[in-house]
Parts: sequence; structure tokens; C-alpha cells
Amino acid sequence: MSNGRSRDWMWAEAVDLIDRVQRLHQQAFAPARAGGGTPRWEPPADMIETETELLVLVALPGVDIDKTEAFIEDGVLIVTGARILPAELRTARIHRLELPQGRFERRLPLPAGRYDGVRRSGDHGCLLVTLRKAQGGARS
Repeated sequence: MSNGRSRDWMWAEAVDLIDRVQRLHQQAFAPARAGGGTPRWEPPADMIETETELLVLVALPGVDIDKTEAFIEDGVLIVTGARILPAELRTARIHRLELPQGRFERRLPLPAGRYDGVRRSGDHGCLLVTLRKAQGGARS
């Protein structure tokens, strides 16, 4: 195979791989029916642990952080809320709509330990959930 053909083949493979990754990304954020109820989607999240806290950063651009909930249930952090299409866009002609809309729920198993507070704050389009580590004992 000549050097030019080899580069063309590699380029075609790279473009195909990018297309596949984009399709997987779209599928990951597509609304799914949870138990036949309202559509749900899962926002991506990061979990970072320090000596005194567990920090969870949930990507929620366009979501009113004050209308989200975060709570611990059976050792799992549950974050819920909704992204609602702004009223002025509901009658507009939409050419592309990639951000998922509607109700979301994210369930994140927590590392072993006890946490005695769930604080929420907004940070650059993300929800920051701060869990303070409690001294000793089992998971809360």
C-alpha cells in the first residue's frame, strides 16, 4: 500500500470512529422511559473526595439549580430536577436540539463512610453537591 493510500485509509477510519463516538454520546443522553413514566435522562457527574468532604459536580447547563433536589438514600446520592425549554423557544423553529429536556435523575453510589450534610450550589452551569464527612460510624 502506498503512503498516500495508507493515510487515506487511516483518515477514513478516524472519521468513522468519530461518527460512532458521536452516536454513542447521543444515545447516552437520549431520554428514556423509566417504568413507563415521564421521560428521564442522566446528566454526567464527577465525584471527588477530600479529607473532609465528598464533592459531586453534575453538569446541568440551562437548569435552574434552585429547582433541583439532592438527597442520600440507602448509600446513594440522588439528584433530580428538570431542564425546561424556555417559553420563547417553544414556538421557534428548532434546527438542532442536543441538550436533553425534561426530568432527569442521577443516582450515584457513595463511597463507604458517613455523611452528615447535603449542600447544593451552582458553579458555571453545574450543580455542586457537597457532602461533609461525619466522624466514625456507618454510611448515612
